[in-house]
Amino acid sequence: MSYLGGRGFELPTAQIGVSRWRRFRASVDWPLVLVVLAIAAIGLLNLYSATHGTRHAGKFDQQLRWMFVGGLAFVVATVLDYRALVRVAWLGLGAAVIALVIVDVAGHDAKGSERWITIGSLGGQPSELAKLAVILVLARLIQDTAGQRPSWQSLAPRLAALVLPVVLIAIQPDLGTASLVTLIMLSVGFLALRDLWPMVYTLFAMLLAVPLLWENMHDYQKGRVLAFLDPSADPTGMGWHTRQSIFAVGSGKVTGKGFQEGTQNQCDFLPEHWTDFPFSVWAEEWGFLGALVLLGLFGFLIVWILNVATSARDHAGAVVCVGVAAMTFWHVLVNVAMVLGMAPVVGVTLPFISYGGSSVLTFFLGMGLVASVSLRKHGY
Repeated sequence: MSYLGGRGFELPTAQIGVSRWRRFRASVDWPLVLVVLAIAAIGLLNLYSATHGTRHAGKFDQQLRWMFVGGLAFVVATVLDYRALVRVAWLGLGAAVIALVIVDVAGHDAKGSERWITIGSLGGQPSELAKLAVILVLARLIQDTAGQRPSWQSLAPRLAALVLPVVLIAIQPDLGTASLVTLIMLSVGFLALRDLWPMVYTLFAMLLAVPLLWENMHDYQKGRVLAFLDPSADPTGMGWHTRQSIFAVGSGKVTGKGFQEGTQNQCDFLPEHWTDFPFSVWAEEWGFLGALVLLGLFGFLIVWILNVATSARDHAGAVVCVGVAAMTFWHVLVNVAMVLGMAPVVGVTLPFISYGGSSVLTFFLGMGLVASVSLRKHGY
């Protein structure tokens, strides 16, 4: 024990520790934490209804474990300095590319696509975590070129490296995830770059490539697009998912049928309702008002992340937030549009709502990165 002037005054070491902890606690982005917890709780409630009393009941327990791991990942990502992650972003992208190559060569086949790496009883989709790797590389790239006008010769190799994960994901084939990664890159480019003409040229080139992409799509992928254009053309085949989803959403009406009272869900008419169509389950049981609440929470989450971006202490932090906001926005938009028959069925998850460990972990890590950016604006 230390004293000053022999009068018995103890140095306030413990008080300093308490003060730092209080300052840290006050600096945590509680609105972000609370809205993520609210959406995750809704996801668990919805999954319980979708699987309880069926052969898929074990999925709820598994999702609980993934949520716990995701929560730990959120804490770790918050505590880690995002600037350190941005500095090693290219290494992260390299690791993601290697994982995607392994998937393409020796991945686990799931419904016609090789998307999984399986080690023993554990498995995961590297394409999900590749989204975060791309976001961090975009942050590094924009930070390195801030205030400069880099030549195409210097940018071309780095842009090619960014496109490589998209190509590898499309080869699996997983056009849904490949399209989402592309949309994330375009969103970050349009929102974070001062000169938009390169993005305009890129978008124009992508539109010109659509006919070539169509010619190289698998028959089942073309069938999904055609079923989206006219679900009634094959109501018991490719159009089944979309029609049953629309029936479920519509039958919920304004206030819904009640928890575990949705017939499309409980009678198993709605396929893949724990992964691709959880929004249909929610809308049938809680109605239009419940759907508005869920979409309102997602809307608040996205706007709050963009608010964090505006107050970030550097370009890298702002780009990380914009990337995570774009990832969340496009996942919600595509999944809900898919459920309502406004987009083809492409297997895009609804953040924190859909069953699946890779998706849960990716979004918890993404939100942890945003929390890290928010924390560092206070001087940490």
